[in-house]
Amino acid sequence: MHTLGQRLKQERQRLGMSQAEFAEVGGIKKLTQITYEQDKNSPDTAYLALLMTIGVDVCYVLTGHANMQLLNQEESELVSGYRNLDTRGKAGVLGLMDGMKPPVAIEPKPGKVKFAGKVHQVVEGDQTVRGSLHIGSGTGNKKGKR
Repeated sequence: MHTLGQRLKQERQRLGMSQAEFAEVGGIKKLTQITYEQDKNSPDTAYLALLMTIGVDVCYVLTGHANMQLLNQEESELVSGYRNLDTRGKAGVLGLMDGMKPPVAIEPKPGKVKFAGKVHQVVEGDQTVRGSLHIGSGTGNKKGKR
């Protein structure tokens, strides 16, 4: 989020509040809240101080940088632990987080794939999964036996 109004809206949504509810906490009218979120007007310090009482990260709203003091205990431990890691450890943590993301759906590719081997194996099918296909191990039919 780039503008103060966008960040303010993001904080409101993070807290699960409507514009009217947020405005009430800040001691303003809903229309004023709307003008703040649309960057048509800027909030004053009294409004921002009231929002802090419900957990709004005013530092983030004003600067775009989160206030690390607003982290809960678990988040604070994670950040502190991460900062104490060496480069390899940080890379490992980031890799672990990346591996925990939900899988991205892979769209099937149109068309068919056909493989034909030396001993007349034929495999046909849609390209819908990644993987390997291993056929045979060198112990196929002996001459004259079927």
